[in-house]
Amino acid sequence: MGTPRRYTREGGIVGRVAGKIALITGAARGQGRSHALRLAEEGADIVAVDICTGFRNSPYPGSTKDQLDETVGLVEALDRRAIAIQLDVRDKAAVESAAATAVSDLGGLDIVVANAGICFPTPWNECTDEIWQDTIDVNLTGVWNTVRACADHLVAQNSGSVIITSSAAGLRGTPFMPSYVASKWGVTGLAISLAMELAEYNVRVNTVHPGGVNTPMVGAPTFHQALAGNPKLAGMFQHLLPVSVLEPIDISNAVLFLASDESRYVTGAQFPIDAGGSKY
Repeated sequence: MGTPRRYTREGGIVGRVAGKIALITGAARGQGRSHALRLAEEGADIVAVDICTGFRNSPYPGSTKDQLDETVGLVEALDRRAIAIQLDVRDKAAVESAAATAVSDLGGLDIVVANAGICFPTPWNECTDEIWQDTIDVNLTGVWNTVRACADHLVAQNSGSVIITSSAAGLRGTPFMPSYVASKWGVTGLAISLAMELAEYNVRVNTVHPGGVNTPMVGAPTFHQALAGNPKLAGMFQHLLPVSVLEPIDISNAVLFLASDESRYVTGAQFPIDAGGSKY
């Protein structure tokens, strides 16, 4: 991945989030795993959270417990502590328990990456009540549950960074995914509101807005079928930069910046990492 380091005057290496503890949802694979490894490379201990199962109506397979355990193993191989917790972010009590475990077992909580999300691309007239509700419940209510469960710990120590995964679709909207777009606009607004209220406690809240990222979520056949039926909308998915799809590490580098003290005066911001796609 590449690990830029800072050095002390004595020549020792100092990680950019050394000694911090991060709770990351959706950490079994994809962007969540990448975030866990990038933060661990720079000195953070990790609480890796994932549901480890599929969802009804999903066009791609769900994550597994083996994948979550693999994330933990990869973090530990970087000589950092890691805990795997299988839970559903729709279960507020379970997320509260995970936050408490971070504090009791690892000694604190400094970084919260609310990354867990789902996407079922469908035209508006094929978006069922189940698809709508599951998407809102995971992507919006699940983020609220995560931040609400962790915020008291950050407020108590008068410091912390909350990073919420929105989407390029949470800045401009996109066709063929009404529930996803609604959820991602929702977390964008939620983050701004939380940033305003938590600032007095030196707790920062920001959103990252990825474009298409090379994970199992990308490439659902239902999306391509819908686009083929309405090709005039294809231009909305172009990039300014010469790349067709981003890699998880591209998002993780932004997450690392927002988690570190390098962004100590950044809050309430929206970080698009989409190769310029949101400018179309």
